[in-house]
Amino acid sequence: MDAVMNEPVTGTKLKWLWLAALVVVLDLSTKAMATAMLTYGDPVPVIPLFNLTLLHNTGAAFSFLAGAAGWQRWFFVVLALVVSVVLVGWLRNLQRHETWTAIAIVLILGGALGNVYDRVVHGYVVDFLHFYWQDWHFPAFNLADTAITIGAVMMILDMFRKPADSDTPANGR
Repeated sequence: MDAVMNEPVTGTKLKWLWLAALVVVLDLSTKAMATAMLTYGDPVPVIPLFNLTLLHNTGAAFSFLAGAAGWQRWFFVVLALVVSVVLVGWLRNLQRHETWTAIAIVLILGGALGNVYDRVVHGYVVDFLHFYWQDWHFPAFNLADTAITIGAVMMILDMFRKPADSDTPANGR
C-alpha cells in the first residue's frame, strides 16, 4: 500500500482532459444547433415540464449581474480562466486513486471553457434548456452549466464519502 501512496503524482490524471474537451465540443455544438434552429425567446415544447428556449445570458448563474453595464463579461471571462488554471493544477497533482475527483474537475473545467468561449465570442452565454412547473420557470441553462453542476455535486459527494486524512494507523492506535 505504501508503494502506491509514494508513486509520483505529477501528470497521473491529466489523461482525463479528453473529457473536458468532449464537454466543450458537445456544449458548443448544441449551442450552435439551438441558435440555428430556435427563435430567440420562443419556447418550443418538448415534453411536459420542458421546453427548448433560446436565451442569451450576459450574467452568471441565474443571470447574476446580467443587468450590469458590460464589465461583467470580462470579469467572468477572467474569473473562469483563473479557475481553469487552478483546476488543471489540481488535476495535475491528484494521486492515481483519485479518479472520481479528476472526473469532477474536468467536468467543471469543460463547462467553464464552453461558457468562456461564448462570453468572448458573443458577449453572452447561449442557454436553451428550459424546465418549468406551472407558472414557475427554472432559469434556462446549457450543457456547460450541466457539466459544471454535475462536477460540483461529485465534489460535494466526495467530501462525504472520503474518510478524513489522518496520520494514525487504520486501527486507530
